[in-house]
Amino acid sequence: MAEDAEKVPLAAGSYYSRLLNNYGENILLVYGKGAIKKIGLYDKIIEILKSARKKVVELAGIKPNPSYAQVLEGARLVREHHIDLILAVGGGSTIDCSKAISVSAYCEGDPWQKYWINKEPVTNKIVPVGSVLTMSGTASEMNGGSVITNEEKMLKQGRVFPSNVYPKFSILNPEYTLSVSEYQMASGIFDAMSHLMEQYFSGTDDNVTDYLIEGIMKSLVHSAKIAMKNPQDYEARSNITWCATLALNYIAGLSKTQDWEVHMIEHQIGAYTDCTHGAGLAVLSVPYYQYICAYGLDKFVRFAKNVWEVNVNGMRKEDAAARGIEKLAEFIQELKLPTTLRELGATEEMLPLIANSTVLGGGYKQMTADDILQVLKNCY
Repeated sequence: MAEDAEKVPLAAGSYYSRLLNNYGENILLVYGKGAIKKIGLYDKIIEILKSARKKVVELAGIKPNPSYAQVLEGARLVREHHIDLILAVGGGSTIDCSKAISVSAYCEGDPWQKYWINKEPVTNKIVPVGSVLTMSGTASEMNGGSVITNEEKMLKQGRVFPSNVYPKFSILNPEYTLSVSEYQMASGIFDAMSHLMEQYFSGTDDNVTDYLIEGIMKSLVHSAKIAMKNPQDYEARSNITWCATLALNYIAGLSKTQDWEVHMIEHQIGAYTDCTHGAGLAVLSVPYYQYICAYGLDKFVRFAKNVWEVNVNGMRKEDAAARGIEKLAEFIQELKLPTTLRELGATEEMLPLIANSTVLGGGYKQMTADDILQVLKNCY
């Protein structure tokens, strides 16, 4: 359930008190490194929780790539304090971590092995999660995804949990996203763009979903350009927030086989460099799509024509497709995001380690470790 924050501002304590009445008195408040305190959001939330007579336990300092150690610490707090609701305040990392805590707290055995490696169904007690979004990009506020980094094993793994793990409510107020840095905003924008492309670049059939994806991509690009010139433009930031949610709340994946290899590679780059997720995706996307373009040529021509408005009349398919990818590269430059692995802190020695530890898959081309290594070299 996503709430319209314009109709129900966070200061409306009575409304949120009624919402909170659906849960017990013990709340685990999960957030990052303190940004919510700088913008005054922390104080508002504490005031609302206290007015609803809730007891608050805090788990602060969630990393941009949330760690398994933080998940285990949150799980311990849930058990120790008999937590009734986990309230995530932040971006996708905080919400991902909260969902991981939710399924791990009462897990028998090692949650990492059971849920992120073996992908076993969750049969133990699940603690409900709610969220207040402060950074747009992942759509974690409206899906079952939870990407966690096991720092000891140098593995970053994602798990998509079923609907009973989704946040029970999510507050999407674009005003709370205005305080993030330009770099964070741009990273979130490209994260959403990558979600859309991962779903778009698959299949050869004519389906409604591809038209929806094209529309969301065009809206996202349009609003991103406005926001890069004026980050305080409320309408642009509001549109970006909704685009990011739609990009991965599963509407844009209906009827699609999907790809997700860019994400799988980036996860391992993140495990080795701790880079920002959206920035890693930006570095990888152009070299990856150049590498697989020939295997899905017609869709890349359509991408150029319908998303970037390239006049493909009279052009060879190969040239039209290449121009669409060039337009994507230009967009990344407009977002001022990194374009090489060196900028993310990767070393040449890391490249084969990343390639050999990446989960293999792919859309138009099934990738091998050697393929991935070549893509990594192309963006180094």
